[in-house]
Amino acid sequence: MANEQIKYVTAPKVEDVRKKYCRFKKNGIKYIDYKDANFLLKFINDQGKVLPRRLTGTSLKFQRKVAQAVKRARHIGLLPYVTDSLK
Repeated sequence: MANEQIKYVTAPKVEDVRKKYCRFKKNGIKYIDYKDANFLLKFINDQGKVLPRRLTGTSLKFQRKVAQAVKRARHIGLLPYVTDSLK
């Protein structure tokens, strides 16, 4: 009994390390339209907050443009400022 090793059950590590990429650079998008609310919803979580770069993979240049477009869409009423369940 004293020589038995204790083994813990842990989740297997899945090595799915994909390189994040900026979808704007990849597709050659230069302008982010603030009037396209359905597209901007991809960069907003359920509470209405803008998702960070580390989750979306967006470059710094386009993350600023996305944030500005979301702010403009909120100002004219296309996107809500705060919500309980957006999606």
